[in-house]
Amino acid sequence: MSSSTIELTKSPGAWAPVVHGSLDADQARAFAPMFKALGDPVRLRLLSMIASAGGGEVCVCDLTGSFKLTGPTISHHLKVLREAGLVDSDRRGTWVYYRLVPAALVLLAGLLDVSGAAAA
Repeated sequence: MSSSTIELTKSPGAWAPVVHGSLDADQARAFAPMFKALGDPVRLRLLSMIASAGGGEVCVCDLTGSFKLTGPTISHHLKVLREAGLVDSDRRGTWVYYRLVPAALVLLAGLLDVSGAAAA
C-alpha cells in the first residue's frame, strides 16, 4: 500500500464516511490515487479478476490473455493498481502473482458508506 493509504488504515477513526463530514486535504490526497486507479476500465477489470481469482491470487500470465493489449501495457495498469495500494504482488521466477489488498477496498467502502446518512 502507499504510505498515505497505510496511514488511513492505521487510524480509521481519523476519517468518516463522506456523508458525515468533509475530507481534509491530506485525506483527499490519500484517497484520490485509489479512485484514479479504479477510473480506468482496464484497471477495474484487472482488479475484479484479481479479487475473484480462486486461491486468492492470480499470475499475470493468466490476466494478459483477456485483453487486446500488450504485456507492457497490462504491466503498467497493474503497477498503477499496486502503487494505489489496491493490489500487492510477488515475483516467483519469471512470473508475478497478484492479490487483492482487502483493507484498501474496506477503506473505500467505508468512505462511500451512505447507510448512516438517514440517521445523521
